[in-house]
Amino acid sequence: MIHRWETLSDNLLNPRIFRHLLERCFRTKSGHGYGDFGRKNTPENHGEEGKIRLLKSRGQHLLTNPRVLDSIVRVSGIKSDDTVLEIGPGTGNLTLKLLEAAKNVVAVEIDTRMIDSLRQRAAASGLQERLNIINGDALRAEFPAFNLVVANIPYGISSPLLAKLVYGASTNPFRSATLLLQKEFARRLMAKPGDSEFNRLAMNMKLVAEVEFVMDVSKRDFVPCPRVDSSVVKIYPKSEIPDVDLNEWWAFTRTCFNKKNKTLGATFKQKRKLMELMKLCDGVEGFCQESCHEHDGDGDDDDECGNDEGSPQSSLSSGTGISSFKGKIASILETGGYVDKRPSKLNHDDLLHLLSLFNEAGVYFHDRAKAVDACSAAQEDFDGLL
Repeated sequence: MIHRWETLSDNLLNPRIFRHLLERCFRTKSGHGYGDFGRKNTPENHGEEGKIRLLKSRGQHLLTNPRVLDSIVRVSGIKSDDTVLEIGPGTGNLTLKLLEAAKNVVAVEIDTRMIDSLRQRAAASGLQERLNIINGDALRAEFPAFNLVVANIPYGISSPLLAKLVYGASTNPFRSATLLLQKEFARRLMAKPGDSEFNRLAMNMKLVAEVEFVMDVSKRDFVPCPRVDSSVVKIYPKSEIPDVDLNEWWAFTRTCFNKKNKTLGATFKQKRKLMELMKLCDGVEGFCQESCHEHDGDGDDDDECGNDEGSPQSSLSSGTGISSFKGKIASILETGGYVDKRPSKLNHDDLLHLLSLFNEAGVYFHDRAKAVDACSAAQEDFDGLL
């Protein structure tokens, strides 16, 4: 027994064995670039990521499992004459496989360290002629024409980047986007009306695209290991989308989903919301000089705006104008049978119908005097949905 304890003690004092035990406890994988202990692995075994310090703060989680990489390329349906757009290629683990399958790959990368590594690996494989690298922010960069999107998207820009892709598909059409996303985000993206996870993100996505689940990917397949698992989804832009003012649609769904489980009748009884809408409506513009500022938090918002006596809002609240407008809103909801309906249970056709009823009655949710590019507005709107 004493001999065994001495042997165990000697082993624990051995730095190599001690590090191995720590890696097992923290589930780090040897050969995954920089682990939690800052150890660099040899590039011979693990590619060029071994030469670069990967930063979790920038969303630099490189997919290293070759079976998962092969599966992503396979399900993306690449043709030999396709141009593939990849966003955030990193050191090129996925890029090299895309280059083998496609005619060209457009890789958008903001980190110049990654670009140097990517170029070296493409040249070493003899595929550099097929690679077009754009050094810049994917949210601001102008994309050339492409047929497919295949990418491991940085989690922090998932919402605005999806908006740029799907709402820009009318001017830059593509067949599909095969994307590796944070698992929870992917679940929210695929949620359906009635699901507890159904949200405005899913509603806005379903207006212009179909989303298909492909597979889950373990967090242990990345370097460095993120805190959560991921999922691969495939997005198909719709060839035809509803004829609706997108800025109006986003403003409308923002109002409805602010309290997604609240009835629409209750939502549109709030005096603050009524005053905001009155400012935008036909025939009452200028009636209220200022709308109340947006209410923060999740609490109910049924109280008065709390304005000083004599202010435009105070006179509006105490007059007959807001009562008349409130009756007009109630009539619209009753006409469509939406008084007791909850946004979390409605599909986009239901909400499109309700929006058309509002607009036909002269009630609007977006300031039509402000000309806004739809694609840029979509990125800003989606940015708050993560």
